Amino acid sequence: MLRVGAGLLAVVVLTGGAVAGTGWWRYTAPGPLPTPTALDIPHGGYASTIAALQQGHALSANGLDDYVFRAAIELTRNEGQLHAAELMFPAHASMRDILSVLRHGKPVLHQLTIPEGLTASQITSLVQAAPFLKGTVVDLGEGQALPETYSYLRDSDRAALVARMKQAMQRQVETVWKGRDPSIGLTDPGQMVTLASMVEKETGLPEERPRIARVFLNRLSKGMKLQSDPTTVYALNGGAGPLGRPLVRSDLAFQSPYNTYVTVGLPPGPICSPGLAALQAVAHPASGDELYFVATGSGGSHFASSLDEHNRNVSAFRSKAQDRQSTEPAHSP
Repeated sequence: MLRVGAGLLAVVVLTGGAVAGTGWWRYTAPGPLPTPTALDIPHGGYASTIAALQQGHALSANGLDDYVFRAAIELTRNEGQLHAAELMFPAHASMRDILSVLRHGKPVLHQLTIPEGLTASQITSLVQAAPFLKGTVVDLGEGQALPETYSYLRDSDRAALVARMKQAMQRQVETVWKGRDPSIGLTDPGQMVTLASMVEKETGLPEERPRIARVFLNRLSKGMKLQSDPTTVYALNGGAGPLGRPLVRSDLAFQSPYNTYVTVGLPPGPICSPGLAALQAVAHPASGDELYFVATGSGGSHFASSLDEHNRNVSAFRSKAQDRQSTEPAHSP
């Protein structure tokens, strides 16, 4: 009788050890996830977490793995709670790896870049099209959003993201305005943003921005019209984007407070969202008495202090443009 009891005990111990060994192997073995993948783990109990892992192919959908994973959760509860969030799981993550991510992984951050020089309409379209956001964009004024790259969590609210953009711009404008050169002659931060938006649209060359800002400031001080083409484009289409064609003489006569060919002084507001470099260019412009600039035809601008010099630069630009057109291959109708 004693011999039979000892044999039965040995079978039980060996069987339990085999089960434990199988469980440990399944717990530490590489999982089925083929590539690093972000999975959205919902709020709820263990069942919803396991279902999300199985649907995302991080956990095999079979009874043994389900049992082992649930047992592992209970046996490792002292290591922390499981979190609901969008989390990044490595390729072939084991159950042990998965639990580590569920407990200690940081939520996935998505990013949206707002380039310099976009209008409120264009920024609104970008935010509306950005993935993993909810809600709609409302009440974004021209020049209110700071061009920057913004990080956000899945299911963040679009209105909250836009509010961050506005706060970022407000902080940046306040800082730049406080450190400005007081001789620039502008009376408030809004004027600085408006002029910076024009500088932003006039050139993409960093080294030219302070010179263009100086030209506009010189013209303002003399009561001259600013005659900025981008303001005319904005007057024509309200910030919808590029005009899609060259400006013509009738465009320059278009009656609008934003058209600086027909009005004196700054437009009533910005024509885009300027970046920090454009704001700094207005706050700290180059020195000089230049009043004019025109494109070189090769990416930069020619600057001039007199109208005669400017007219010569314009003639050179037109001549270069004509030469370029004459050497381009003909296009079929």
